[in-house]
Amino acid sequence: MDVKIKNLTFEAVSDAVAEILKISETTLPKDTLAAINRAAAKESDTIAKAQLEAILKNIEIAGEKSVPICQDTGIFIFFVEIGRDLHLNFDLEGAIRNGCAKATETVPLRPNVVDPLTRHNTKNNLGDGLPEMNYAFVPGNSLKITVAPKGAGSENMSALKMFTPTEIPKIKEFIVKTVLDAGGKPCPPVILGIGIGGSFNQSAKLAKVALLEKLRDPDAEKDPTAENDSDIYDEFEKEILDAVNDLGIGCMGLGGDTTALSVRVKKASCHTASLPVAVNVQCWANRHATAEYNGGGN
Repeated sequence: MDVKIKNLTFEAVSDAVAEILKISETTLPKDTLAAINRAAAKESDTIAKAQLEAILKNIEIAGEKSVPICQDTGIFIFFVEIGRDLHLNFDLEGAIRNGCAKATETVPLRPNVVDPLTRHNTKNNLGDGLPEMNYAFVPGNSLKITVAPKGAGSENMSALKMFTPTEIPKIKEFIVKTVLDAGGKPCPPVILGIGIGGSFNQSAKLAKVALLEKLRDPDAEKDPTAENDSDIYDEFEKEILDAVNDLGIGCMGLGGDTTALSVRVKKASCHTASLPVAVNVQCWANRHATAEYNGGGN
C-alpha cells in the first residue's frame, strides 16, 4: 500500500487517486528498481551498461525532483477491489475520474487521451472509456485502488493470438517473435505480462494484471508464496525469459544481455476448443501504486 485513505468520502478518494498517480509517475516499485539494478550490475556490454546506468540516474532525478520518470505518462488503468460489506454513499467512479483530472494539472501529467478518429484531445486525461476501470468484489469492507499508467510505446507492441489446443508448443514462438518484432520500440529492457486462457478479452486483461505481480529475481530460490505454484508455469516463465534475453536486443535496442527484466504469467480456464494467449509488453518503467481504505479508517 502506497497511500492510506483515512475517510471514505468523494474528496478523500479523489485526493488519494491524485496522490497514487503522482507516486506511480515519479517513482518505481522496489521490485522493478531492484530488477534494473541487477541488470546493470551483470551487464557485460559497455553500451548497454551505460544505458542502464542512465535509466537509474533518470529514476533518481525523477524521485528527487518529483517529476515524471518518462515524458509519456500514459493512460490510466485502474484495478478497484471493493469489499462486499462496504457501503458507498458517493460516486466512486466520479471520485477516481476527478483525481485523474487533478493529477493531470498538479503533477503535471501529459494529456494523452484523444478521440480515436478525430484525435481531439480532452486535455484532462479523461474520455469515453478512459480511465479504464476494472472492478472486483472481495470479502470484507475495504477499498483498494491500484493505478497502472500505460504508455503507448510498449502498449503498441503488445499482441494477442487465438491458438487451438493442438498449438501449445507454438506459444513460446509467438511470445518471442512478439518481442523480436518490437525490437527497441518499447524501450527495453521490458517486462512481459502473459495472459493464457479465458476468452479473447479476458486473456488481454490477464496479461495486464500479470504486470502487477512482483518481479522475480531469476537467480533467487522459488518463492513458496507465489500464485503460480505449479512448476509448469514457473518453468514456463523462466524458459520465456531466457529465450527473450537470448535475442540480444538489449537495453534500448542497442544490444546487450538483458532484453527482458521479468516474465509473469496469469492464467484462466478456457473453452475446450480454444486457447487465447496475450502478450502485454511493458517498458522498464513498470509503474503502479495503490491506495487503500481498511474499513475502519484507523
